[in-house]
Amino acid sequence: MQILVNTNKSIDNDQRLAEHVEEVVEKRLARFASQITRVEVHLSDVNADKPGDDDTRCLLEVRISGRKPTAVTHFAGNVPDAVSGASDKMQRALERELARVRRS
Repeated sequence: MQILVNTNKSIDNDQRLAEHVEEVVEKRLARFASQITRVEVHLSDVNADKPGDDDTRCLLEVRISGRKPTAVTHFAGNVPDAVSGASDKMQRALERELARVRRS
């Protein structure tokens, strides 16, 4: 599973951030790893330098072989919570999507 981490100019995209994101995403989506070709993680601070609650956005886009991409978004007060929340949402979205495929 290839994981690409993208950030806007308000969030430093360093090695520590990439490792954290990869660890969380790989752990949450492990049961789908054989089907996932790529995960794109887009992190942004929607307020930039202004203070505010839940202004960090994590958009996860997962590409599964032979299917259209699945995307979810989660807002939180910091990057770790945003990544964790989006990963949880993606796990549930993939469970639902793949259950529908198995039934048809």
